[in-house]
Amino acid sequence: MARGRILLGILLSVWLLGASAQEGPQRLAPWTLLDQFDQAYSLNNELRVLLVARGMSGAKLVEQALAGQPRGYLESRSAVYLADISGMPSLIASLFAVPAMRDYPFRVLLDHQGRVASRYPGAKDEVLWLELRDGYLQSTRRFSDAQALARALEEAAQ
Repeated sequence: MARGRILLGILLSVWLLGASAQEGPQRLAPWTLLDQFDQAYSLNNELRVLLVARGMSGAKLVEQALAGQPRGYLESRSAVYLADISGMPSLIASLFAVPAMRDYPFRVLLDHQGRVASRYPGAKDEVLWLELRDGYLQSTRRFSDAQALARALEEAAQ
């Protein structure tokens, strides 16, 4: 089973990168999402790290990795966190989940329809890390361990 997940991860990474080495890095298609405070955020050339959680397990990893960090921690690393909440019933999202997210000391971009997160394939129980430079995808990583994600975020500050 682990071998299958590794193979799937490799295949998804190749698909995500989408192009041969000759074509170079791929520019991500533009998008805009609202955060938990209904503030718009648009993909821009300053973004260096896009964290994507496709499910509740992935979201919990991000929460654990960011536990105890001050406000602005992700922003200081030119990083944003995108949560795919398209699988959540809209009533639950609007009455409980999104209001609870307003207590987080970090911004959460909310993909209510899954139209953005679906561009970046990944498992629901992990966090996809997209490394960007000037809007171009440089590399991808996957995290299924909160401590490893926290270490990677610390390294991103350097």
